[in-house]
Amino acid sequence: MDENKEDKLNIIDKENNEQKISNEINKNINNKAEENENNMSSNESTKKDDSINSNTLTDLSLSCQIINEELAQYDVSFKIIIIGDSFVGKSCLTIKAAKNVFENYYTSTVGFEFFSMLYKINSKIIRLQIWDTCGQEEYRSLIQNFYRNASLAILVYSIDKRTSFENLEVWLNEIKGRGSPDVKIFLVGNKNDLSENREVSIEEGQKFYEDHKLNLFIETSAKSGENVQELFKKAAIALNKDHLLYKEMASKESSIKIPTLEDEINNFEKDEEETLRKRKCC
Repeated sequence: MDENKEDKLNIIDKENNEQKISNEINKNINNKAEENENNMSSNESTKKDDSINSNTLTDLSLSCQIINEELAQYDVSFKIIIIGDSFVGKSCLTIKAAKNVFENYYTSTVGFEFFSMLYKINSKIIRLQIWDTCGQEEYRSLIQNFYRNASLAILVYSIDKRTSFENLEVWLNEIKGRGSPDVKIFLVGNKNDLSENREVSIEEGQKFYEDHKLNLFIETSAKSGENVQELFKKAAIALNKDHLLYKEMASKESSIKIPTLEDEINNFEKDEEETLRKRKCC
């Protein structure tokens, strides 16, 4: 009897803890959303300074620069979520990109961590809002809010952990089922510095990318930094390109003149006059 009572108490404690975590996550999500709105309002009224010291990155004809995050001004912002199993290096990957720091021992993320990075592409400042989510099964339902309004999902597996690759289908189905229909998806094979322990070949990663028609496949190392900056640079360029194409299409649609009722009546009357004229002449 005492054991049953203790089990019930443990279940209640667990439910209470999960509820507390859920409330905290939702609270933080709301705070971040409010912060983003305030920043966007501030940007509209603040003149941007183009003379910023930064590390220059190039991609074909585009000039892409990493901008100091202290300059909290930008033209457009995109939401990116990092998803995948626990211990594949999602947090290490993000921290390496945002802060150029790597820690050999890192505790598993509970809920989420938030980072932001600024890029200057040609004359525009692009802000990446990066949401690093937890991968534990027990918190899976708590991170569903992160899928909404995401412009890009970075799907991460570890090349030395076969199960993380096999679980990609689950994560892919979640983002396609709960995310935006036009969300971009990048596939990342992390920890390629552990090539001697490789359990997933490059060819397998490439095949998954091709079979599921994803937008990018790349292998990275959060430890050595290989391809880490390249990954987020490509994200900024791809999202900005889509944004510009969308604006161009919207501009073309707005330039198309939609006939008013008066125009329709005038056209109808002209057609009738033309018909009568032809009848008379015949």
